[in-house]
Amino acid sequence: MLTQTSEKKTYRDYDELPEGAPYQLISGDLVMNPSPNFFHQRIVMRLSNSLFMFVEQHKLGEVVPSPVDVYLKDTEVYQPDVVFISKERLGIINEGRIKGAPDLIIEILSPSTGYYDLTHKRNVYESSGVKEYWIADPDEETIEVLENVNGEFIRIVRQKQTGIVTSKLLMGFSVKVEDIF
Repeated sequence: MLTQTSEKKTYRDYDELPEGAPYQLISGDLVMNPSPNFFHQRIVMRLSNSLFMFVEQHKLGEVVPSPVDVYLKDTEVYQPDVVFISKERLGIINEGRIKGAPDLIIEILSPSTGYYDLTHKRNVYESSGVKEYWIADPDEETIEVLENVNGEFIRIVRQKQTGIVTSKLLMGFSVKVEDIF
């Protein structure tokens, strides 16, 4: 269950939390995330491994699974499930944190964070310049890929249970939905 504090917080407050504290800063609220379940983490591992192998093979940049802090605004610091940063933009990695929009973000929906992933965080990712946003839904066994076109996410593909989803950002990268779930 997510818990929120009553007063609005900023990155300065967030930065004072102990390392590994299970919080995200969403709209100025410190939101506690419970540990993800086994199936969630298995999906994170499968997607991050596939993406990592592709990125490494083509020497395109860095792929990191959560938890890693992604600072987008003074009141918005998230820990996306998987992030990709192109080699041209590795300068946004600062003191072990990412300060700026990663090129690609993958979120796996869960009961505790799904609402934020689909609404507020999606809007912030969109306005911050995340180029591609993947949303995996374990309950529906779907993967949706969104591309940022002129500051607005447009659906590229959505597959349920079977089929292939392909990145437009990373030409040649795709996954079979049935291999993820």
